[in-house]
Amino acid sequence: MSRAARPRRPAYRTEHDTLGPLQVPADALWGAQTQRAIENFPVSGRAMPRGFIRALGLIKAAAADANAALGLLERDTAEAIVVAAIEVADGAHDAQFPVDVFQTGSGTSSNMNANEVIAHLAARVLGRAVHPNDHVNCSQSSNDVVPSAIHLSAALAIHESLLPSLRHLASTIERKSRGLRRATKTGRTHLMDAMPLRFEQELSGWAQQIRHAVARIESVQPRLQRLALGGTAVGTGINAHPRFAARSCAALSRRMRLRLAPAENYFEALASQDTAAELSGQLKVAACALMKIANDLRWMNSGPLAGLGEIELPALQPGSSIMPGKVNPVIPESACMAAAAVIGNDAAITVAAQSGNFQLNVMLPLVADRLLDSLQLLTSSARLLADRAIAGFKVRSARIGEALARNPVLITAANPVIGYERGAAIAKQAYAEGRPVLDVAVEVTGLPRAELARLLDPAALTQGGLPGRAKT
Repeated sequence: MSRAARPRRPAYRTEHDTLGPLQVPADALWGAQTQRAIENFPVSGRAMPRGFIRALGLIKAAAADANAALGLLERDTAEAIVVAAIEVADGAHDAQFPVDVFQTGSGTSSNMNANEVIAHLAARVLGRAVHPNDHVNCSQSSNDVVPSAIHLSAALAIHESLLPSLRHLASTIERKSRGLRRATKTGRTHLMDAMPLRFEQELSGWAQQIRHAVARIESVQPRLQRLALGGTAVGTGINAHPRFAARSCAALSRRMRLRLAPAENYFEALASQDTAAELSGQLKVAACALMKIANDLRWMNSGPLAGLGEIELPALQPGSSIMPGKVNPVIPESACMAAAAVIGNDAAITVAAQSGNFQLNVMLPLVADRLLDSLQLLTSSARLLADRAIAGFKVRSARIGEALARNPVLITAANPVIGYERGAAIAKQAYAEGRPVLDVAVEVTGLPRAELARLLDPAALTQGGLPGRAKT
């Protein structure tokens, strides 16, 4: 038979579920239920996040281990499921998970997508059929698997990525601040000139914001690492062995090196997404911190001639398609946009977390998608701010020195000696005449220049207390 006359491989195969037969692409690892979801939900074109698929694979592997130990699955079947599930967790079959985020609210479509793909892969290993429901989904329901996958995927993202990135940012800020202990600048409140402070002091505020963000996120972890697995359909644990949940969580803990445990109350774990909402709120606070730091960098870098011009951020790319030589603060701008997206994600998660009707929340895929998106955005933005903005910025010492010398607000330090009213008059005159406040103060008060210079020394004023007096 000539090559041209050979029969073509069929583009589709027929699969069956409880609703009847369905055509599925011949090379797809999924089955009928996944195919129905693909056809039913052509909404966003966005599949469930990688971290969520990873968590599904890990849960299926742990469940198979537990079921075999409890005598609910044959050992060879369980071992084949574990091999296939770990391949899924490791990302070897991501293209086989096309179900849209905006699907059935329980996430059943994604759970069945995992069950069907893993069953197909396990059957190849065994040389006999593996059933997606009876074998891969043994002792489970979408209603406990999907909430568990949300918690597990978020816990892994925090442990492996977010917290290391935030700690790196805090350490980078602290390391940068140590090199700027002697750099004194004009403080600003209401975006107006205020009393001086050191760069080291200003950056210490940034670092503490990030350290507090880390602590807040860590405080959620004990609840996040409790899994709904074992609650099955409505929280009663129907069709699951009494020791299934504990064994599954122990298997997951060993594999992922996290302290995972069954939920304290399955009815709460299935019906609510309070812990996801709590975590999202803490991620929003972290986003606020990143946006504050990024905007401070943008203001300090502004100009360089007509703005504040206190620092010079690393030049990473041309800033304009029409203005030659223009360089923009692109990393802080990127961080601000990412922070805004996290804040928006929190609003979506807040609405979704309210959508628990009786025994099940029905916006679980949205919670998973937005929560993991926020975790990724914060992880990447924290590292970019640290490595491509904060670590490399340069202080423009001459510029900040000039601004300090002309800052009329320095006269505040002389209030205990000359009084508030007289100080205000000196400040107004110095500003109106564009002269250093020290020169005007000497003329108006008649006090010795050396005494006034000591009172108005910007570096000394960053120490607090009563200017001109020894600290005790």
